[in-house]
Amino acid sequence: MPEFAISSGEWVVVCDGAKALVLENAGDAKFPNLKTLEVFEQKDLPTRAQGTDEPGRTFSSVGHGRSSYEQTDWHDRSEEAFLVQLAQHLDAAVQGGKVKTMIMVAPPRALGMIRPHYSHALRAAVRTELDKDLVKMPVHEIEKRLTGA
Repeated sequence: MPEFAISSGEWVVVCDGAKALVLENAGDAKFPNLKTLEVFEQKDLPTRAQGTDEPGRTFSSVGHGRSSYEQTDWHDRSEEAFLVQLAQHLDAAVQGGKVKTMIMVAPPRALGMIRPHYSHALRAAVRTELDKDLVKMPVHEIEKRLTGA
């Protein structure tokens, strides 16, 4: 994992499709001290509780064939909705002057889902993105992984 400095007051947002930690560096660049500001979690309901019915069916335009539509992936949808809400929350924090810069840490799939929902202000505030899955680690371990301390 690359080692880099986390500025004083800078946010580190560690997330995946179901959980997000918003951390702030209460220390300085040389001696970071990440403190938890907020934790967001989404309940991961089973597919049977998220879907409504079997996938629809369609008739072939030629002949008598029938086929079904692809089943909706409700977990994908709920992960994306969670990440959209997170992006909106972070954008409000940037617009409200709570934070100037931040580091996004998420698995590649989550980064791919949240990135299209960055506002112009949020995109400017995100100093770097790291494609790592650290959300299940304790804060002190996240700090070690990011700074190499």
